[in-house]
Amino acid sequence: MTTRMIILNGGSSSGKSGIVRCLQSVLPDPWLAFGVDSFVDALPAKMQDDDAGIVFDADGGVSVGAGFRALEAAWAGGLVAMARAGARIVVDDVFLGGAASQQRWREALGDLPVLWVGVRCESRVAEGREIARGDRTTGMAAQQALKVHEGVTYDVEVDTTRTESLECARAIAARLG
Repeated sequence: MTTRMIILNGGSSSGKSGIVRCLQSVLPDPWLAFGVDSFVDALPAKMQDDDAGIVFDADGGVSVGAGFRALEAAWAGGLVAMARAGARIVVDDVFLGGAASQQRWREALGDLPVLWVGVRCESRVAEGREIARGDRTTGMAAQQALKVHEGVTYDVEVDTTRTESLECARAIAARLG
């Protein structure tokens, strides 16, 4: 079966969104892009800064509760359903739980073929991007740079520390064949 989903995992400000835009440009077929940031933005206001939802700590830590996990599972299931219906899907995610986060995706995917992509970036570079963006809690990039990759297995890894998004996207596209 042909790969219908590409899942990118990397810490905050690692360059995932830029790679996704470049992938959409270099891949010959149309791919729909969905990011965890959009999912978080879609949460009801009452789940922001709530233990059942998502909490962004002042030091850059992020914690999620049972309500978040339930909606996240529904979101992932919906994306998988779209892929099964024929859409090509690329997902930009942050595996806060490392291997446990990947396992949740594996359960949602079942036998659907996926290309797992690790997006790495040295902490100091991601921190600079975080400051330049101005829309992230300071410290989030540093806390996530290594943590999100713990125990996660990939088909391909890219490093945006010194490699531009377009070059990373081309490396990923080459893995699709």
